Amino acid sequence: MILRDASPADVPALSALAIESFCAKFAQLYSAKDLADFLAENLSEAAIAAELANPQLVYRLAEAGDGALLGYCKIGLACGFPDHARGRKVMELKQLYTAPAATGQGIGGALMDWAMAQFAARGADEVQLSVYAENFGAHRFYARYGFAKVADITFRVGEQLDPEFLYARML
Repeated sequence: MILRDASPADVPALSALAIESFCAKFAQLYSAKDLADFLAENLSEAAIAAELANPQLVYRLAEAGDGALLGYCKIGLACGFPDHARGRKVMELKQLYTAPAATGQGIGGALMDWAMAQFAARGADEVQLSVYAENFGAHRFYARYGFAKVADITFRVGEQLDPEFLYARML
């Protein structure tokens, strides 16, 4: 597995993987319209291209030796949930997605290790992330990295508000 920075040339593959991963885990929760609107607004090529141009967001890719995209993570260099911040320099793990067929191969751990090193190197004193309330595997994964629930929040997909947990960890 190779970890590398994302570039504009990666946008089509990033969008495809993000949509595939999100739909594999959550599509059954939403109406077709809400899902389509969410994907277009958040995971489309245009949305990801705009994010890659934003200096407050950093993407890291995990690739197979043949160049196939296996996963990615996106970190935010600013606090995503200031009402719940405990630190002075809070950053956010915004997404950590793996290709559904590649889950369980250590990709998430490699990306998480990179993200945590980035947060530390950039001077973060707290890291936040949000996770779907019923994504129990993700709860266990983040707990292994020292994250704990600090608040109940919501996540909007179209007209639907999902229960989410805000997890955080002091560095």
